[in-house]
Amino acid sequence: MINFNGKLLPEDSSFLNHSNRGFKYGDALFETMRATSGLVFFMEEHYLRLMASMRILRMEIPMNFTMEYIEDQIKACLLANQLVNTPARIRFTVFRNDGGLYLPKNNEVSFVVEAQQLNSSFYLIEDTPYEVELFKDFYINADMLSTLKTNNKIINVVGSIYAKENGYDNCLLLNQSKQVVEALNANLFLCSGKTIKTPPLKDGCLNGIIRKQLMRIIEEDTTYTLEEKSISPFELQKANELFLTNTIVGIRPVSKYRKAEYGSSAANYFLEKLNNRVKEIAN
Repeated sequence: MINFNGKLLPEDSSFLNHSNRGFKYGDALFETMRATSGLVFFMEEHYLRLMASMRILRMEIPMNFTMEYIEDQIKACLLANQLVNTPARIRFTVFRNDGGLYLPKNNEVSFVVEAQQLNSSFYLIEDTPYEVELFKDFYINADMLSTLKTNNKIINVVGSIYAKENGYDNCLLLNQSKQVVEALNANLFLCSGKTIKTPPLKDGCLNGIIRKQLMRIIEEDTTYTLEEKSISPFELQKANELFLTNTIVGIRPVSKYRKAEYGSSAANYFLEKLNNRVKEIAN
């Protein structure tokens, strides 16, 4: 079941048509969230990011779009799919309503909530090999739009196909200045000694929820130092660790990039702290 504007519909329902602006122009935003026992991890952060993104794209925010309302719509979808008592992946999509060409007829919006079951209640470290490579066919624009979670993800689609065709688990994306920005589906952290770097938003990386959480955790920690600075491709092979972050996997260590092989001690260290933060929310 999916939740379309507060109405629960079967997944195979034809409730969108060829005039949908998300389909025609990518005129849409989405939040990917993780929930356990009906509780959405970092709900406030997701809500604030969605509201800020809607304002940037000049979407009209409905009066009833409070955090409590959106939580209720998510829970209704979880209940309809019998996922209230299990871990679940949620996608909350907002798109401008039909009408107009590039210039919309109006700025009113609709939303869709989807939910799928996940295997684990909390984040786990995958110890399997995970190799990445640079994707250099196309580049990310280093501007504010690149930091938003919009439906304009064609570079991620083409990059994912490239990774599969060449036997990589993921690819790292570059901006026009040839700086490493992020992975296809995650933010990037680089560990050298006791210093952890992550690209700044001005380089065009996604304003990720787990990125923010991990940055706060590192800043509060006395073992490691955080640097929000640009990363060049040359730094990748000199690093002790590379790891990726997103809302669904939490932290994913990279095991190999070209001739460089990496450990995962920092990734494991911070995953425990991330899970502790999640447990605090749950309690």
